[in-house]
Amino acid sequence: MGYRLSKIYTRTGDAGETGLADGRRVAKNHPRVEAMGEVDTLNSQLGLLLAELAEQAALWPGLSEFIEVLAPCQHRLFDLGGELAMPAYQALQQAEVERLEAAIDRWNEELGPLENFILPGGTRLVAQAHVCRSLARSAERRCQHLNAEEPLRGVGLAYVNRLSDLLFVAARLIAKRQRSAEVLWQAAPKPQA
Repeated sequence: MGYRLSKIYTRTGDAGETGLADGRRVAKNHPRVEAMGEVDTLNSQLGLLLAELAEQAALWPGLSEFIEVLAPCQHRLFDLGGELAMPAYQALQQAEVERLEAAIDRWNEELGPLENFILPGGTRLVAQAHVCRSLARSAERRCQHLNAEEPLRGVGLAYVNRLSDLLFVAARLIAKRQRSAEVLWQAAPKPQA
């Protein structure tokens, strides 16, 4: 790996611009930078989920599978960030989208059909999986916003979409494997006439 940061601050961004890896300078609120930032936020929260899964895996052996499936996602999100920073760079492959789809299908078989709306909660792990899911949706929206201005490769858009689906199913299955009831949405009572 060639280029490494030897100096963390450069002072070149103090006026509200940042440099992309292809040499362009753009505003820090440019849709490309917004997409990169949202993918980075998702990756950070996914790291927290993985750390908490590792802590709980000794108590709940069925949680190790989530680490095996989700740990590579951090690397692929970093790849996606690279693609966003360097528009000519291509790292994500369709096989990664298919890997997520296979995990979703496998986990869904264990869960059965969803019969109610569920809320993010129940256990700390379930709630954190839902935080990651909602951040994946936010990252997808930011990437789609950028895509409307500067077309992106479809595989990156599909990957972040599928990752949010995977995290939703993971949250449900973590609850099941921790023997924790899902928090079901309850409609507001209808006003009395």
